[in-house]
Amino acid sequence: MRSIAIAAVAAALCLAGCGSGSGDPGNGGVLRATFSSFPDYLDPALSHSEEGWTAIYDTYVPLLTYRHADGKAGSEVIPGLARSLPAISSDGLTYRFRLRDRLRYSNGKPVVASDFKRAVERVFVLNSSGSPFFTDIVGATEFAKTKKGGIRGIVVDDRSGEITIHLTRPRGTFLQELALPFTAPLPAGTPDEDLTGNPPPATGPYEITSSKAGRGWSYVRNPYWAKANAKAMPQLPGGSVDRIEVTVVRNASSQVDDVESGSYDWMENPPPPDRYAEVKDNYEGTQFRTEPTESTYFFWINMTQPPFDDLRVRRAVNYAVDPEALGRIYAGQLVATQQVLPPGMPGYKQFELYPHNLGKAKKLVEEADPADRQVTVWTDDERSQEEAGSYLAEVLKDIGFEAKLQVVNVDNYFSVIGNQLTSNLDIGWASWFQDYPHPNDFFQPLFSEESIFPTNTTNLSRFADPQVSAKIAELAEEPLTPAVEAEYAALDREVMEQAPWVPYGTGTLGTFVSSAIDLDQVVYNPTFNQDLTSFRFK
Repeated sequence: MRSIAIAAVAAALCLAGCGSGSGDPGNGGVLRATFSSFPDYLDPALSHSEEGWTAIYDTYVPLLTYRHADGKAGSEVIPGLARSLPAISSDGLTYRFRLRDRLRYSNGKPVVASDFKRAVERVFVLNSSGSPFFTDIVGATEFAKTKKGGIRGIVVDDRSGEITIHLTRPRGTFLQELALPFTAPLPAGTPDEDLTGNPPPATGPYEITSSKAGRGWSYVRNPYWAKANAKAMPQLPGGSVDRIEVTVVRNASSQVDDVESGSYDWMENPPPPDRYAEVKDNYEGTQFRTEPTESTYFFWINMTQPPFDDLRVRRAVNYAVDPEALGRIYAGQLVATQQVLPPGMPGYKQFELYPHNLGKAKKLVEEADPADRQVTVWTDDERSQEEAGSYLAEVLKDIGFEAKLQVVNVDNYFSVIGNQLTSNLDIGWASWFQDYPHPNDFFQPLFSEESIFPTNTTNLSRFADPQVSAKIAELAEEPLTPAVEAEYAALDREVMEQAPWVPYGTGTLGTFVSSAIDLDQVVYNPTFNQDLTSFRFK
């Protein structure tokens, strides 16, 4: 999951209805939250960011979903709109589901089996970054090219609610991928366009009723949750608060002030580096706690054009970057690393191919002697990311390049760098948070050839090695045994020997709430971050 990191509302407005003063204890009220950036998308077919998935976890329910729980329990796949986990054929090629009875969207329309088929097709029509997860469905590859004729490997019956999915080959991660938001059913007739400005009807306990790009969005309770869906899906929580108002506040220090004063009840992003120690010291255990993440922060390197089409130059950048220096930029919120898989992920085995050595980096650049030494460094405008990009630009200058820093608004950053028509895509900042707890999630979206798209690409290095792509596909078919984990560890090293990235850390995230919120009740799911249904007033 890609990470995408308004001025605060005046205090007088807050007095009219801030969450800390509204609602009965532990029941109802208005949760007022701040995000430092607007999500990449609020459309389930397209959203693929930390902020976006936090925003839609409790609105769009797929056939399968992840348990609403902390830690490892939150990585368990459970039935969502489907009655149960699927019946899977002995050869692993056929999955059979059946929808729960009497499900409704928030606009009152019934949920039918063909809505799922159309949702999968819509992922491909929109060139979603989630589409590589579903290319093994029979007919999906052809549909991705033509956008016509439907995906024949999905067979549905609206009368019975039965859904059958046929795969071209076994896929050991398919259950986890079906539990991601991309293929959450939407009503028939949902337009094949980005609906972030007018999010579609929901099946979860909340629906998004308004969305103002760059400024914020609002939720109310889904009117058909209590009427129908809560009874059909008792395994999912219904939420405590009645409304949620999210405001984008760009200044993270202002966010801290607003949560401290009770103007807002929660800030989704962590406190900024210069306030982090203060918040931790003053509020840890009562209003603040640190959450572990399965994530990798890195600089991507475009391998398709000079000067970074030369392996020596890519390795030089890896030697030149000092993860410890970057750790200081993030004020201790990162643990240094130099590989694709983060610690804690199955298949992780620590190695260090590129110990910091500026002299060696300069020598490699001298040997390569690239004709093109003018490079553009891309990053977003959140403080830590902008500082990381500035650091990289200075490092590149130190080893002989003319580096220009290009800072993009955080709301649009991944759309810009994921578009092949954007000029001067040389090198830049990114991070990846797990979609699901499997090493395939750190390889298929990021390094397989099938993940290179004209738009919304997640393979930012445009890494295209047929042998690596074949290995990724082969491992995805296998159950995750110790032997397969060892193969992922070897793949990690194999990829980094080609130096498409400069990984520099794995992160933690802080949850900071006002004194009105019961912090002990807030669930931090490892895929979706803070669970909106778990917020309760004291």
